[in-house]
Amino acid sequence: MKAIDPVTSRIDRVRALFPQVKVTCLLVSGMANIRYLTGFTGSNALLLVDRDSTVFFTDGRYTTQAQQEVSDAEVVTPKKGLWPEALKRLKGRRGLVAGFDSGVSFALSKVILKGLGEKRTRAVAGVVERLRGVKDEEEIAAIRASAELNSRVHAEILKLVKPGVTERDLAAELDYRMRRAGASGPSFDSIVAAGPNSALPHAHPTSRAVGPGQFLLFDHGTMLNGYCSDMTRTVWIRSSEAADLGKARELYSTVLEAHEQARLAVRAGARCSQVDAAARRVIAAKGWGKYFSHSTGHGVGLEIHESPRVAATSKDKLPAGAVITIEPGVYLPGFGGVRIEDMVVVRENGAEGLTPSPKEFTPI
Repeated sequence: MKAIDPVTSRIDRVRALFPQVKVTCLLVSGMANIRYLTGFTGSNALLLVDRDSTVFFTDGRYTTQAQQEVSDAEVVTPKKGLWPEALKRLKGRRGLVAGFDSGVSFALSKVILKGLGEKRTRAVAGVVERLRGVKDEEEIAAIRASAELNSRVHAEILKLVKPGVTERDLAAELDYRMRRAGASGPSFDSIVAAGPNSALPHAHPTSRAVGPGQFLLFDHGTMLNGYCSDMTRTVWIRSSEAADLGKARELYSTVLEAHEQARLAVRAGARCSQVDAAARRVIAAKGWGKYFSHSTGHGVGLEIHESPRVAATSKDKLPAGAVITIEPGVYLPGFGGVRIEDMVVVRENGAEGLTPSPKEFTPI
């Protein structure tokens, strides 16, 4: 029996959603969505998914690449622009309701409305993103490989940590070693935050030097074969002064317990808000609830932030096959912060870990 082409099946699943979103075709412009549906890795394209055909538009720079990467679609390289050609093909069609996805800017949406008419168009955000939220086993393997590479690089960087090295030094080494190990680059701007800076959830690396008796927080991920990884680890820099060590251990153990409780709450069908609440209860019980200032996690895949969002306000349920982060944190101004983040796969009976780096309290 011939194996099912995963790309073809993804496009078929998009078509199956047409009645639900009340369209007769879909114009896909988000590049992550286009890669998911076609395998194309370039930077400029437009995909027209029709009821019984698929047309892939790109510019002349990508003619050969598109022919190599895109299958089961007509490849077109128009001279007057991708959107004008797509709208031209649709303009005279009877019964048309063309959907366009969240990759369309406000200015471009006005062009679409003008070209086809308001009654013949519909903004339909999240159609492809909804499908991307559930990973197949091939995608999970790609994300696992990215996470493993990321963890290996993290282990290398820990060997460079010593008083006097700066946040920028360590961040630069992270990015360099990712690429040297085979990644196309970081999946987001790497965070290295020392001392009081670790109390900033989205700190940017500065010239601040690592010093004794403080936390050092790393949040980084790699992009490998198009798929992202994401991990946060927090270490303690040794000091001859033991005054803050007890507080540091208590803070770390609280965040670690919150992480574990959230992980135990993960299973197919669980509400995202319940997973978030499991982490938040542990931290609130210690009196640090107001210092946990972000959601507990998010989906990861072709982009670093995808569906589902694991937050108190989320109404989503976790589907089997989703890849999410679990990343509770506590950030005490003037002292420092702790965040512990792993990626897991949502399975029917629980969470399958993807991040191999150890999570124990680590004085170095």
